[in-house]
Amino acid sequence: MKEYMSNEQLIDYLISKKVNVINKEEAIKKIEKYTYYSIVNSYKFNFKDSNNNYLPNVSFDEIFALFEFDKNLKYIILKYTLEIETIIKSLMANQISKNYGLINYLTIDNLDDNAQIETKEKLINKINEEINHNYNIHSAITHYKDKYNYIPPFVLMKILTFGVTSRYYGLLKQKDRQKIAKYFKISDKLLKQILKNLTSIRNIAAHSDRLFCFRDKYTLSFKLIDKNYNIKDNTTNLYMMIKALKLILTKGLYNEMIKRINNEIKILDSKLSSISINDILKIMGYPNT
Repeated sequence: MKEYMSNEQLIDYLISKKVNVINKEEAIKKIEKYTYYSIVNSYKFNFKDSNNNYLPNVSFDEIFALFEFDKNLKYIILKYTLEIETIIKSLMANQISKNYGLINYLTIDNLDDNAQIETKEKLINKINEEINHNYNIHSAITHYKDKYNYIPPFVLMKILTFGVTSRYYGLLKQKDRQKIAKYFKISDKLLKQILKNLTSIRNIAAHSDRLFCFRDKYTLSFKLIDKNYNIKDNTTNLYMMIKALKLILTKGLYNEMIKRINNEIKILDSKLSSISINDILKIMGYPNT
């Protein structure tokens, strides 16, 4: 496929690869809405054998079902990540304001003594870039910059991306990280690991990449969460992160999230025939599948 193909031609091409297309018209509408690349090219590998051939009786509907499952999974994760982001930013703003004031808090001396100066300088420069970028966009930034010539922590945290917030937390002095982590009754080291991995998940979900097969080499001390879990490839997977969220979400929100995820799993299970739902759960990192 090195030339442009119309949506109808793409479906015909898929049929030529022995993929069942029960309703051609509906299939065309779906790739018109989401693109062939997003549906087929992104998820077809789960329906192929070791020789890169489609498994017997694979259907377009199955491939689309996995695409839709992953899409809904991203919506769910984004919802609860936003809740975590709000709490973390609030805790950080309070801790920074309390210990370093509202004006001259953004200095190297107020960051981790054990971190490299270059790393701390990069963070401060990045934060100042965010402030400048939001000067004419965020009214509170404009107000404080023009009237007082400083941005207090509780205003700053509102405009920082989750990635920058995670980096900021990781570079706070340990006593500050510990105070924030105490809110969740976990160590600052573990909270730093969770936020780092959660940043990666947030970026994947927000940019329409595949989430269910998430892998990150950044460490997560998962034995502190589930000592019996067998970590096979020394990476953090989606299941591990879902379990980790139990530590920083309220019981009610966590149970709500799990219920929604399990419902999506059931829906996908009902639409699969050439592969098993356990094949997908295994990729996600679920144990005993």
